[in-house]
Amino acid sequence: MDGQSPEKLILVKRESNGVALVMINRPGSLNSLTRPMMVDLAQAFKRLDRDESVRVVILTGSGRSFCSGVDLTSAEDVFKGDVKDPESDPVVQMELCRKPIIGAIRGFAVTAGFEIALACDILVAAKGSKFMDTHARFGIFLSWGLSQKLSQIIGANKAREVSLSATPLTAEVAERLGLVNHVIEEAELLKKSREIADAIVKNNQDLVLRYKAVINDGLKLDLGRALSLEKPLITVPVVDRNAESIRAKPQKSKERAHDYYNGMTKEQFRKMQEFIAGRSSKKQSKL
Repeated sequence: MDGQSPEKLILVKRESNGVALVMINRPGSLNSLTRPMMVDLAQAFKRLDRDESVRVVILTGSGRSFCSGVDLTSAEDVFKGDVKDPESDPVVQMELCRKPIIGAIRGFAVTAGFEIALACDILVAAKGSKFMDTHARFGIFLSWGLSQKLSQIIGANKAREVSLSATPLTAEVAERLGLVNHVIEEAELLKKSREIADAIVKNNQDLVLRYKAVINDGLKLDLGRALSLEKPLITVPVVDRNAESIRAKPQKSKERAHDYYNGMTKEQFRKMQEFIAGRSSKKQSKL
């Protein structure tokens, strides 16, 4: 393992296939987070984002828990520290990470652990795992986006129940609500996570990064503006106050698709044809 803190509480392993495994490694305390661990976790994601050999990141916890939240015995150090510093904020660095992040959840993901899980792009959970928001129980104001992210995924009413009552959300229910992608036996947790990672690694890396960015950026916008992240021009209704009528007016978007298409090379088109030809030959060989 590389990229370890002195106490080896955040472990990072770069695997040969382009997948990196990050492990919160404080099993005796159910992987509760101290301030130094939060800083180390943030810096681990920052390094992995810059590492061109890494294409997908799997985040998990050692032992019986994914992350049981902030270590309340050192809560003052956590909450009175420089909480506005993005360099030491693991959720900020996870959100800035361009690489897809797969969360492999076992046991408990509580409060800060729940928020870290929500910063992942894909969640695989072991049967019996639980997500829990205890902000209201302990009187701690949230700051990592749980109030908005959870309601977007599972709906406002269910999110209110989970957060205001501090009621555990089981992995099985979370899967039905669309929060968790897969619920599997604990022994298969990392295997399933690696299968998903391997499937991502096989695809066009540049497009994977762009696709993740478009999806995640679009979630922060209304549908009309989110659609404009793809198309070079959109037509939106605007009020012409002089004519006192509604008319359509072209409005430029960020033109991601247009810029991407313009930048495509002959080599990219050649690889597309090779990929299609390869799939066709595989189909023929099965007949």
